[in-house]
Amino acid sequence: MENIRDWMALTQLYADYASAVDSGDWALWPEFFTEDCLYRLQPRENFERGFPLATLSFESKGMLRDRVYGIQETLFHDPYYQRHIVGAPLVRKVENGRIHSEANYAVIRTKLNQLSTVFNAGRYIDEIVATADGLKFASRLAIYDSEMIPNSIIYPV
Repeated sequence: MENIRDWMALTQLYADYASAVDSGDWALWPEFFTEDCLYRLQPRENFERGFPLATLSFESKGMLRDRVYGIQETLFHDPYYQRHIVGAPLVRKVENGRIHSEANYAVIRTKLNQLSTVFNAGRYIDEIVATADGLKFASRLAIYDSEMIPNSIIYPV
C-alpha cells in the first residue's frame, strides 16, 4: 500500500462488507464485487490440498445476484441473525493493480430464542481492484477452519 489513504480504503471495504452482510439487506452484497468475480466458501483442507470442491462457489456478479434472489424468494429456513468479527486486513502484495490481502473472520449466528453460537470461522483470501466506484473484490475466498459445518449455509460469509 502506498499511503495511509489506501490502507484506510481497504480497511473500510472490509468493515463495509461485514456491515452489509450482517444487515440482512442482501441486495448490498453483490455490489462489493466486480462483474467478473469469484466468491468461494471452501473448507481449509480442500483449499490447502488444491482440491476444487467448495461449499459455495459463484463465478460472476450475476451468480451472486441469483443467490440473493434465492435467499429472498425461494429458500425456506429458520431465520437467524449473523454478526461478523473481522480482523485487520494483512496486505500480502500489490501487483498489477491488484491488492492481495487476507483477514481472519468469525461469524456468530443467533437464532430466535436461542443462544448465539460460532457459526463459521476462518480467513478471507482476497484480490481487490480499484474501480470508478471504489475498491471491489475481484476474488473472495472464505476458507473456513472447521471440518464440521451446519447442514445449510444460507447467507454469505
